Amino acid sequence: TLLLDKGNMSVLSEKSLENKTLLLRLGLTNSHLHTIHPLGFHAAPQLKSIKLTNNDLSTLPARVFSPLSVVEEIYLDGNQLEIIGPDMFEGLGGLLVLDLSRNKIRDLPPDMFDGLSNLLLLNLGRNNIKKLSPTIFHTLTKLQRLRIYYNELEVLEPGIFDRLKSLIVLNLHHNQIKRLPPGIFWSLEKMTELTLSYNQLEGVPHKSFYNMPKLKKLTIYSNPLLSLPDELMGHMPYITQFYLYETNLVTVPGNLFANMSGLLELNLHVNEKLRYLPPDLFCCLPNLVKLSLRNNSLRDLPPNLFSKLTTLQILLLNQNKLRTLPENIFQDLTSLVTIDLRSNRLNTLPGDIFLSNTALTAVTLSDNPWRCDCAIREFLRWI
Repeated sequence: TLLLDKGNMSVLSEKSLENKTLLLRLGLTNSHLHTIHPLGFHAAPQLKSIKLTNNDLSTLPARVFSPLSVVEEIYLDGNQLEIIGPDMFEGLGGLLVLDLSRNKIRDLPPDMFDGLSNLLLLNLGRNNIKKLSPTIFHTLTKLQRLRIYYNELEVLEPGIFDRLKSLIVLNLHHNQIKRLPPGIFWSLEKMTELTLSYNQLEGVPHKSFYNMPKLKKLTIYSNPLLSLPDELMGHMPYITQFYLYETNLVTVPGNLFANMSGLLELNLHVNEKLRYLPPDLFCCLPNLVKLSLRNNSLRDLPPNLFSKLTTLQILLLNQNKLRTLPENIFQDLTSLVTIDLRSNRLNTLPGDIFLSNTALTAVTLSDNPWRCDCAIREFLRWI
């Protein structure tokens, strides 16, 4: 192993690796490397790992890695690469990790990864990629992690992920994706993480997130969503946290969380247009501990909205437009410890609204237009 960091080695010549016949792992990082000789790796065909992170490479010689028939890892992240030749990784059938993140890549040839049938991790994050060929990943049948976050993707071609049967992580957050083709994720049965946050999605097709029973993380927040279909989420018992914020949703389907029985924390907050919640929205969350509905535009709550949340400990309803609360709205929340009702439009509350919440230790009521007349007397006694 040879690791050179901050060494100001700007050129890798054809003789730089001569007489290093035992060298298996080379790290040349943060060294202002800007040139690699076309024969730079011919002297060390036994290399298994090459790390050229955080340098000044703007181009690579054609087939510069071709002598490395046993290489398993190539890290080119943090350079200035704009174009990668179509045959750059040809013949590298043993490659397991390829990191091209944090470059300036705009376009990738459709057959760029052909032959990399053993690849496990491909990182294309933080580039300027606008479009990907529908067949670009089709030979990567063993790929487990695909990262395409922080790019400029506007569309995902139908079938682009169809052959990634081994994929467990797919990161698509921080792009410009405006629509999803129907069933684009249906072949990803082993998926545990899917991130789609910070895109331009106004809608999501029917049953988009079906057939992913092992999913542990799903993000669709920070999209200008106008509506969601009645059938969207498949069986997802392993998701423990879910966030849905910064959307244009006025309401959500009543069964949106019905298949997320393992949820411990649900954050349906910071949606400026969210005004209405279906009565059965939280029907099937037997383990929920925290529910955040803060910073929405809720004006009224259905009387039995929280009746099934018997394990709930934290309930955040602050920064809404609530004018009244149903008398028995909190009756079944016997585990409730904290409730926040500040910054609403409440002027009175029933005196017994919290009588069944014997575990309460914190109630926040400030910044409401309380009407201090006889109607609030019983509630004052409770305080």
